[in-house]
Amino acid sequence: MKKQILSLIILAFAVYSYAQNAPNTEKYRPQIHFTPKSGWMNDPNGMVFVNGEYHLCYQYYPDKTVWGPMHWGHAVSKDLIHWEHLPIALYPDTLGYIFSGSAVVDKNNTTGFGKDGKAPLVAIYTYHNMNGERAGRNDFQYQAIAYSNDNGRTWEKYAGNPVLKNPGQRDFRDPKVFWHEPTKSWVMALATYDCVTIFSSPDLKNWTKQSEFGREVGKHGANWECPDLFSLKVKGTDKVKWVMTVSINPGAPFGGSATQYFIGDFDGKVFHNEYASKEARWVDYGKDNYAGVTWSNVPKADGRRLFIGWMSNWQYADRVPTTTWRSATTLPRELTLIPDVKGAKLISFPAKEVESLRNGLSELKPFTLNGVKDISNSGSLAKSPIEVALTFAVDAKSGKVFGLKLSNDLLEEINIGYDKIKKQLFVDRRKSGVTNFASEFPEITYVPCELENGKIELHLWVDETSVELFGQHGKAVMTNIFFPTKPYNKLTIFSEEGNVYVKECKVWKLKSIY
Repeated sequence: MKKQILSLIILAFAVYSYAQNAPNTEKYRPQIHFTPKSGWMNDPNGMVFVNGEYHLCYQYYPDKTVWGPMHWGHAVSKDLIHWEHLPIALYPDTLGYIFSGSAVVDKNNTTGFGKDGKAPLVAIYTYHNMNGERAGRNDFQYQAIAYSNDNGRTWEKYAGNPVLKNPGQRDFRDPKVFWHEPTKSWVMALATYDCVTIFSSPDLKNWTKQSEFGREVGKHGANWECPDLFSLKVKGTDKVKWVMTVSINPGAPFGGSATQYFIGDFDGKVFHNEYASKEARWVDYGKDNYAGVTWSNVPKADGRRLFIGWMSNWQYADRVPTTTWRSATTLPRELTLIPDVKGAKLISFPAKEVESLRNGLSELKPFTLNGVKDISNSGSLAKSPIEVALTFAVDAKSGKVFGLKLSNDLLEEINIGYDKIKKQLFVDRRKSGVTNFASEFPEITYVPCELENGKIELHLWVDETSVELFGQHGKAVMTNIFFPTKPYNKLTIFSEEGNVYVKECKVWKLKSIY
């Protein structure tokens, strides 16, 4: 009997172990993007690099695949690609749900939370008190902190919470905190309805309001959310500028959710925007990149500003046709400032670590195309995940529209290309498959894009249910999700109303991260 019980225990353990480590093969499960094992996910939170690990927390409701009482889910990675799920970092309590926020390494132990000479990790987050909201109060959101002395494996909430009380502002959330060395203080960028309010603190516990930014610039008409504030050197120059990113919903270029940015200077108290204009400048023109923020504490020797976003849109996030889980993150991206006519432009491109997923290259010699060319290689190159690099040489005689199409036998398709007349890159998912769960879903998105040296360069990553397009090496970016009834099995290049010269065509098969 004891042997039988032992055998059953061993078998149960083996089944559990397999379930924890088996490839995620459910329909629509991304193979190169982070997803929760189950339940609902939205905004990335608490992103910090420490002791060789990238920490990624996220808005999480483990019990259902729709939004609910928010927790902080938690995962870590050594390479930004392969993620280990950890126990939930922060649970809701009597003070409220755990809304978005950030995390820092308190190197100088300003909080006094550190032990044995080691710097603590400190999470800064918003409490959302549902009872206060239901009662019609305006002060139901306030800021709190928690700390960890075991590399983020367990967290202790500060007994003195909240550390920043609400002055009566209905929307008062999403703190992004960093250490500002010139003023020797912590700085918090906080979303406060239609602007960002800057606070400072010596110890992460006591906060002083310094300034407000944004009421007269950028896109308005809805709440500002998930701000970030950081400095970057303008590529090829000695200039250092500060970048403010802030998400808005609704108000995106194509409806729903998106993230805008501003460029200027920051003195530790006030952010000075360079462009006194209502014009919005967008991090991503697609429908599905929202609430993105950057990692803190990335080593100076690395020098990158690394970003990740929530790959969905509040117009339909709770209705997409997945089953055990909902939502994924974008690929991790490096943000860069480059010179442009307005002084500087923020561009993005997948982090170099993504190249480690390449698992075989198919490359075509340059050719002239008029019509359609199938490059599927009997379907093998159409099977996601794939990475595609295309360069088109364009002149006055070139076709009006050209690009790449993914399709299946059910005539479902997604088209990615360039409109020479309109000078726009586009992603057309109107016939991409299952689209009837939301009227706002079947859409064509586009982004302005100029020729460079007579060329258009498209670089894209295609997963089970998403395409991330980077035109002209990240100057024109779109992220869009899709849900084909059957997987796409055909990959074609097309040119309409004339020839186009395909100067480069590379397709990489990509390994699953599972």
